[in-house]
Amino acid sequence: MTLDDIDIAELYRQHLAQCGRPPKTPADWDKRAQRMSSKQPGGYYANTLASRMNLEDCHSVLDVGCGPGSIGLLLAPRLQHVTGLDYSPKMLEQMMASAHRLGLNNVTPLLRAWEDDWHDVPVCDIAVASRSGMVPDLADALDRLNAHARQRVYMTQLVGGHFIDPELVTALGRTPRSLPDHLYTLALLHQQGIDAELSYIDVPGRLAGSEDFDDFARRVAGSLGELDADETERLRRWYNADHERATRGGAPMRWAVVSWVPPSS
Repeated sequence: MTLDDIDIAELYRQHLAQCGRPPKTPADWDKRAQRMSSKQPGGYYANTLASRMNLEDCHSVLDVGCGPGSIGLLLAPRLQHVTGLDYSPKMLEQMMASAHRLGLNNVTPLLRAWEDDWHDVPVCDIAVASRSGMVPDLADALDRLNAHARQRVYMTQLVGGHFIDPELVTALGRTPRSLPDHLYTLALLHQQGIDAELSYIDVPGRLAGSEDFDDFARRVAGSLGELDADETERLRRWYNADHERATRGGAPMRWAVVSWVPPSS
């Protein structure tokens, strides 16, 4: 058996199902968008990704799962047009509010989910999916990105499949379950004869910078679900055992930047 004999798309679907991770709804992201009203585009992750994108001879970008425009708004001053696609109405509202505040008049919102009908989604020079690729059908998502990019595609995905340090999860008495990561994307592209480029961006984890234990525990519960009394006590011991580790929130997160030339170009 070789890699080409494996149904990577089905293996991805099985892996995602085994994780038991409930899908995020538009309402979930709408609630999160309300906390981003004053957040400026940029930051280490977004700036690093934007700096690695080759915009030569490119005039337009499709930002899939754009959220509040973290990537698209950074690119907008260097392009003729940016289309931000997201299934959260509030995220799109935040993106357009930021675009107005920044004086950008070349940004268009498009309310769509990955699985919706994309017949009216524009084909752009570049398609980017930044931290938005945890989808039910990865093979279909890659096909959509390829079909809507003339020159280049950029996708970032979590390395290792953990949003929280697995050692912390183990300390709670739970079994860490990894989500499917960038290796599935590389394998699917390989099966299509596409040689992708790969680099990484390391950033602090979701738990980094918590104000105190209560804030830390809220963040853990937000990712893992409610903690019972025993788990809360276990977490408190983990938190108090190493102040520096607690401040870091455990291990950092690593994002894979996967980029390639779509087959139609």
